[in-house]
Amino acid sequence: MERLIGTVSMGVRAPIIRQGDDIAQIVVDSVVQATEQAGISLNEKDVVAVTEAVVARAQGNYATTEQIAQDVHNKFGDETVGVIFPILSRNRFSVCLKGIAGGAKKIVLMLSYPSDEVGNHLVDLDLLDEKGVNPWNDVLTEEKFRELFGYRVHPFTGVDYLAFYKELIQDAGCEVEIILANDCRAILDYTKNVLCCDIHTRARTKRLLKAAGAAKVYGLDEIMTASVNGSGFNENYGLLGSNKATENSVKLFPRNCQPVVDAIQKGLQEKTGVKVEAMIYGDGAFKDPIGKIWELADPVVSPAYTEGLEGQPNEVKLKYLADNDFADLRGEELKAAISDYIRHKDQDLVGKMVSQGTTPRRLTDLIGSLCDLTSGSGDKGTPIILVKGYFDNFTK
Repeated sequence: MERLIGTVSMGVRAPIIRQGDDIAQIVVDSVVQATEQAGISLNEKDVVAVTEAVVARAQGNYATTEQIAQDVHNKFGDETVGVIFPILSRNRFSVCLKGIAGGAKKIVLMLSYPSDEVGNHLVDLDLLDEKGVNPWNDVLTEEKFRELFGYRVHPFTGVDYLAFYKELIQDAGCEVEIILANDCRAILDYTKNVLCCDIHTRARTKRLLKAAGAAKVYGLDEIMTASVNGSGFNENYGLLGSNKATENSVKLFPRNCQPVVDAIQKGLQEKTGVKVEAMIYGDGAFKDPIGKIWELADPVVSPAYTEGLEGQPNEVKLKYLADNDFADLRGEELKAAISDYIRHKDQDLVGKMVSQGTTPRRLTDLIGSLCDLTSGSGDKGTPIILVKGYFDNFTK
């Protein structure tokens, strides 16, 4: 009988992960137990994914605000530091900012507007139009922002981020001045020493600042790249991808991840005889149309994955074939014609009309987003995701 179910993504429950746990073995054991309990089997090219959060927990990859403060002071000394383009997030940035403030005497905090890099809005674009503000050119002081827009809270968190970040910096014993601008070079009117906190635009920001005469330029990806007084660290991403652990510590993005996914793949093959693909995933990349947040606050969706997840989908658009090449066919004849077309499709469909609209993105970004949506970020207790049938097509 023809199989009628295609791709399935399911969460797999796991024990609470602690520092020192063998995360690869836990993933292997959890998947084997879950599939046995559910009465399902693993197939070639199924994907087993584990969230970066539990990998970092098992590694014990943490840093305290004191350790962050020490690294910031080592890099900037007693200079006024321009902290520019942070995202508006209590989970992602508040503890980092507390540590940064602990290592500086004065911070000039420059926020982008009307929203941060990942879509958290300080103010609506329509309101900027109403007030005659041009966000590409206008630099607003905190006072001017309040005069124009008053106190505005985030629709989901109920937080006024100007007030929240200002108080956080002051509580760390650091002087603070707040401005709002979208040209990174605006900070140079206040200080020549800059910490770039943007994620996906950080390389351009650093380049522009250095070309404009900045004295010291670092990014969050250059803070905590080596251990400070016994801390964790991430040599590639620094503080990028970190999350709040406690009020005074963050969990860093995991490091040395490739051995983890390789061990998961090997362990499952040894136990089941099936070669699956494995990956570590963080934030997916999808936009919420109401809150306007597009989610991706990690530096990458997947810091490590097995070889079979390299590349992009190579798919044809079924509706294009049905409406064009086989417009005169119906029923089983149409099904047979499309199936035959898929079996003999080109190995590289880039630029071909028949592939138009088939989501030309990397496999790891697509599958990672699926995993992130499946696991959620709350109390589901499923840090492991099993994706079955992702590489199937209409002919399978």
